[in-house]
Amino acid sequence: MAGRKKKVVARKKSAKKAPVRKKAPARKAAKKKTAKRKTSKKKTARKRPGRKRTALKGKRSKATKKVDDLTLKLIHDQARMVHRDILKLRKPDLQFPVRSLSNVSYSPKRGYFEIGKQVKQRTLTVNTVRNFAQTLRMMGLSKDLVEANDFATKRDAYYQSKNWEEAKFDEQSESDTVMDDIEAMFSVQKISREQLRFVPDEGYNGAVAGRLVVLDPDRDTGRVERIDCTRFGSGAYSIPSSVEALRFETKAKFILAIETGGIFQRLQSHKFWQARNCILVNMAGVPSRACRRFIRKLSDDRKLPVYAFVDCDPYGISNIYRTLKVGSGNAAHLSRFFCVPQASYLGVTPQDIIDYQLPTHPLQDVDVKRAKDALKNDPFFKSNKPWQKAIEQLLSMGVRAEQQSLAMWGLNYVIEEYLPAKLRNPRAFLP
Repeated sequence: MAGRKKKVVARKKSAKKAPVRKKAPARKAAKKKTAKRKTSKKKTARKRPGRKRTALKGKRSKATKKVDDLTLKLIHDQARMVHRDILKLRKPDLQFPVRSLSNVSYSPKRGYFEIGKQVKQRTLTVNTVRNFAQTLRMMGLSKDLVEANDFATKRDAYYQSKNWEEAKFDEQSESDTVMDDIEAMFSVQKISREQLRFVPDEGYNGAVAGRLVVLDPDRDTGRVERIDCTRFGSGAYSIPSSVEALRFETKAKFILAIETGGIFQRLQSHKFWQARNCILVNMAGVPSRACRRFIRKLSDDRKLPVYAFVDCDPYGISNIYRTLKVGSGNAAHLSRFFCVPQASYLGVTPQDIIDYQLPTHPLQDVDVKRAKDALKNDPFFKSNKPWQKAIEQLLSMGVRAEQQSLAMWGLNYVIEEYLPAKLRNPRAFLP
């Protein structure tokens, strides 16, 4: 009996000592750590495919940031496609629209030149490796400029290439061509050269005077400067190289785009803008990209008509006015941004030469050739009968006349008689 009692007590003691194992929690902890590791691996795997976002420097408006993000995405996507082809042992290529009048169409409904479907292809081969590398380096420079919120002139870009070793440019004409090709490639996605952060070398983009306040945000601080274009004395506001960030305040009734500095200076000095409640823009010959974009943006934003006042000669009509209104064959991929479809032609017209008995100069051979070429090959003039009639009239007269020939009747005749008479009937203006 005593032996049985001892066994029972021993069993009870062993049952008390058997409870919970202390190592079990360690296993659970190990499982948790493993789960965490798996989770972290999954998170890392999810992040891998996406492009690493680069922090953009400097203060930017929402609109500017949106465009900059798109520009960077397009550059990265193009570079990634080239890299993918190389990894797959395929020859990478880049495609660009053909920039010529033969690859251009004009639609009166849209109101500007449109680039056609013809493309040229640049494939990486032994013969093209240098030009291919230059194109990629130029895209890389654009990426750096966008990220830094900076810009480079076309001349700056040429000299930057001197650090590119074998890919450097020998002449600026080479770098300009590559830059234009890149712009044409990205223009399909509505990105222009200015948004790629390349600006022209010329310092003068036109001048503005009249009933207009320009709101110009500072690039570094974002602070908006109010620039009153009525307060420049005998001078005028100079149009900057990039106008995308500008906004406008005005109660003007129209924009008068003027070819020559002499006429602009006369109208500005005598405050024609005050008498007629308008905005004067000096195009200084064929308007620069910045000048055209400024007029287009101002006209679109404030719903203002645009009247062109240029010399009556084939150059003024088929180069200056045509470029302002519908664009050019070489830059048709940009017409949607830079042309002013709502523009109309105030004068000087061939009929004005007769009506105002203006002094003239005979048409030169180059004038005749330019006029005939416009009638035969230019899509804009070929689709406009009023313009065909006007150019044919000019050719039959065999003469040309300048804006300033109106001074024959008095220095201020253009202000007191000619412009007021023309502005009474804008519907009579040439399209």
